[in-house]
Amino acid sequence: MQLVKTGRDNLLRPLQMVSGIVERRHTLPILANILIKKEGSAVSFLSTDTEVQIMTSADVGAGDEKAATTVAARKLVDILRALPDSSDVSLTLVDKRLTVQSGKSRFSLQTLSADDFPTVAEASEYTTSVELPQKALKALLGMVYFSMAQQDIRYYLNGLLLIADGKTLSAVATDGHRLAYCQIGTDQEYERNEVIVPRKTILELQRLLDDTDDMVRIDISGSQVKFTFSGLELISKLVEGKFPDYTRVIPKGYKNRFTIPRELLQRALQRAAIMTSDKFKGIRCIVNAGSLKISSTNTDQEEAIEELEIDYNGDSVDIGFNVTYLLDVLGNQKSDEIIVELGDANSSALITIPDNPDFRYVVMPMRI
Repeated sequence: MQLVKTGRDNLLRPLQMVSGIVERRHTLPILANILIKKEGSAVSFLSTDTEVQIMTSADVGAGDEKAATTVAARKLVDILRALPDSSDVSLTLVDKRLTVQSGKSRFSLQTLSADDFPTVAEASEYTTSVELPQKALKALLGMVYFSMAQQDIRYYLNGLLLIADGKTLSAVATDGHRLAYCQIGTDQEYERNEVIVPRKTILELQRLLDDTDDMVRIDISGSQVKFTFSGLELISKLVEGKFPDYTRVIPKGYKNRFTIPRELLQRALQRAAIMTSDKFKGIRCIVNAGSLKISSTNTDQEEAIEELEIDYNGDSVDIGFNVTYLLDVLGNQKSDEIIVELGDANSSALITIPDNPDFRYVVMPMRI
């Protein structure tokens, strides 16, 4: 039975959208597959790792029959990528084999039964629904996602806190050493609802969201969140647990502050980072009237020193940081300048943006 007959790009695009969450090695072999369902000309593509599920559809079906199968996602995508751009492709299902044919190229792939494919059950009711432009959500996530923990034993840190409250949507991420917070306004008003979205889901959203005014709808239930945009539906389980009280972490009332060009500081830190090691990423920052001195050393007694002129008349502060945490925030911002606020050598630093009062980045000091 012929499932699909279309141009290569028409098939490759939806497959790439859903195949990002597919892992090559899995305890269930079928989870390395993608579920293809055909009803007339409408063909849907679905992938899942049992925690996250992505589905999209395309009008690429051949014939009026109904059919469903699963096939190795990576192999199918790799085959289509290797075919010429403007080629036509057909998918045919015969005797539990999926044949991919384009011109004189032909590939026969093993399939597994669609009946055995485990899909994520959608929540029966969503308590909060948020609609906003894709570029607004992508920008919001982009301001904080880099601060999420990776495989932390405190599982609730391996994700991003999303808060709908009043007419704002806020995002918070922390790994215990630094914290990023940002909020944006919306046209709707909500009762307060806080959920922790898993790290994998956030990274996938960053890949899939476009910088457009096309809308994305976020539906939140007690255990699940659903994102719907651009003909795609992403369902994710939520992380259970209590997220730390981020309001207590963000310092207030610092008197020592200076504004500095973002790229100037970024380049100086990148140069200083060359002398750090993989095991120790510490740099030393000495702030005095009119100057910022950045230095780093390593076990070979090598040293890097950077001196920058700044408009500063506050207290002298000698403080150490993990340079990676500073470079992360500078690399994910687009502003021309940043504001750095300091307490003393044992207090967290606060980084903000002059033209965005809704962004906060807190980084803990380290001993050098």
